[in-house]
Amino acid sequence: MRKAKKVIGIMAASAMIAALLAGCGGSTSSSSSTGPSTQQSGSQSSSEGVAEGGSVSGTVSMGGSTSVEEVIAALSEAFMAENPDVDLTYEPSGSGAGITGATEGTLDIGLSSRSLKESETGVSETVFALDGIAVIVNNENGVTDLTLEQIKGLANGTITNWKEVGGADAPVVFVGREAGSGTRDGFESIVGVEDECVYEQEHNSTGAVIAAVSANPNAFGYASLSALEDTVKAVTVGGVECSEATVQDGTYKIQRPFVFITNDSNQPSEAASAFMEFATSEAVADLIAEAGAVPPVK
Repeated sequence: MRKAKKVIGIMAASAMIAALLAGCGGSTSSSSSTGPSTQQSGSQSSSEGVAEGGSVSGTVSMGGSTSVEEVIAALSEAFMAENPDVDLTYEPSGSGAGITGATEGTLDIGLSSRSLKESETGVSETVFALDGIAVIVNNENGVTDLTLEQIKGLANGTITNWKEVGGADAPVVFVGREAGSGTRDGFESIVGVEDECVYEQEHNSTGAVIAAVSANPNAFGYASLSALEDTVKAVTVGGVECSEATVQDGTYKIQRPFVFITNDSNQPSEAASAFMEFATSEAVADLIAEAGAVPPVK
């Protein structure tokens, strides 16, 4: 496991939320927008409790979605700045692995960029942020807007040439994530192309998808709003830009939640509970936005 990376400006943000943290340091449960706040297995936690001065102590292991990396890094750094006796670790391994880790008790908190499926039982989810899934094309591509129906055709191979959607006479090259990815699951389920996609390339990280699209003038793919770079172009979908405002108000249709996944069979450790309470509070909305994700409407 590696520690979540440093994010510039976190110390300033953590100062603004110091009052909140003083209150959540002794908490033993987290708030959940989706159901009971039953939380993680304690199998990965060291001995925990309240350290001298009232701050929380202990180790919390997290892992899962690569799309949440920036926001988890920001939240973790701010929380540990106010709780120096807590060690939060995060392993970017994909949403499927995060859900499995929480289910099997090998992770204190699983991280997923999609909601749980009906078949994924024994765990609960807690939404801490939202994310738009941007449809990206190469910067040289003249296409600037696509409908959901056109995106579906490009993904399932019904549309094979860019000229069919107003672009150049060139073949469509579809690039996406590997099976089990939360980003892939979110894109396919929303667009309606589950088990239909015709991928030319599949990659195990959002960064790799962006790199592949930026390297091929005929490529298109999808990427988390929080991971967008100017090396690719995000098209509007039905005339609506993928942005924080349009995700939050629901007008941008290709969006998904970022969620904590926790085990229903065990009580949360004090450190894990305090971190989740902190991460789902209104006080960290600006911090989430600065990290490229979208704070959920409270």
